[in-house]
Parts: sequence; C-alpha cells; structure tokens
Amino acid sequence: MTRGPRLLVENLALVRGTRRLAQGLSFALESGQALSITGPNGAGKSTLLRVLAGLLAPAAGTVSLSGVDPQEMAQHIHYAGHAEALKNALTARENLQFWSALLGGPAGLTPQQALERVNLAHLPDLPVSYLSAGQRRRVALARLLVAPRPLWLMDEPSTALDTAAQARLAELMEAHLSGGGLIVAATHSPLGVPAGELMLGGRP
Repeated sequence: MTRGPRLLVENLALVRGTRRLAQGLSFALESGQALSITGPNGAGKSTLLRVLAGLLAPAAGTVSLSGVDPQEMAQHIHYAGHAEALKNALTARENLQFWSALLGGPAGLTPQQALERVNLAHLPDLPVSYLSAGQRRRVALARLLVAPRPLWLMDEPSTALDTAAQARLAELMEAHLSGGGLIVAATHSPLGVPAGELMLGGRP
C-alpha cells in the first residue's frame, strides 16, 4: 500500500449561524483509513465536511494533512457533496473531461475508464440531463477517479444508488483505501467499508 498523508483535526469548533454545533473535536486518520460521521439531521455532519474541505472556516481549531502546505490542501481533497456539480448540456464523458482538466494534478483514469468503473460505460455520449438520479450520482462519483486525490470527503455517498451501485461504490472506496487514501463520509447508513465512527450530537 502506498503511504499517504495523515489527516489531523485538533480542537475543532463548528458554528452555524448563532448555534454552536460542536466543539473540541479532535481525531487523526492514518493512510488507508476511513471515518464515518453519524448523527441526526442538523447535528453538523455536512458542516464538518465543508470545514475539512476548506469551504467553511471553523470557529476554532485546525485541520491539516501531513506533508502538505496548508495553502495547498485543496489540491489534495475531493469533496463530493449533495450537489452533483454536473453540466446538464454536456455528456457524461464531457463532464468528466471538464473536471479532469479543471482539477489537474496526477493523471487518473480516462473518462471512459471511470465510467466503466461505475457501470456506465454504455452511456458516455448521453447528456447527463437524460440520466436517472442514480446514474447522475454515479457520474459525479466517477469524478473522483479521473483526478486522483488522497482525501475523499463524501456527504451521503450512497444517495440515489441502488443495491448494485452501492456495492460498486464500496469497491471503489476499498481500492482507494488500499492505495493509501483517506475517506471521511457523513452518512445515515453503513459506509460499506471498515471505518471508525464519529457521532455528532444536536437536535434533529
């Protein structure tokens, strides 16, 4: 297994509006490990992911990746949130080509190879506006494969996926972890790979 970076979170405090969601959050994630963030709706799961991604500033505390300049952390992170970030007028292949060019970095799978990994090899040239919710979700997940990055931050990754697609997602996550990657996922259901658990409290 390739040695990857270590994620270190120290004394993190999360605030949304005037409400403090969490404080004193500290954990470390080693190369090849996954962490499942659980808790009721409104507990701060998505907020925590957005803070880890650098999209929101924490009220207190720090987030770091070992060996990575803090100013360059975004280049080592994939954030797969609720929004699929797909352009409806483009085909599945064109969407992946766009993201590969935009994200840059080490070469990953080709768009066609990535679509094969999510069982969409037969639909590369169909505009994503014609795809089902589950198929759109799989195209969005294929983005993780065309521009490799060590830390995957995933918000309810199995949303809209049927049983077969969930099994394929688990295979992709297992391969990422086996290669030394890191996964932090907010989820209401089992992640599908061995993972530690961090439960956030709060009112539903």
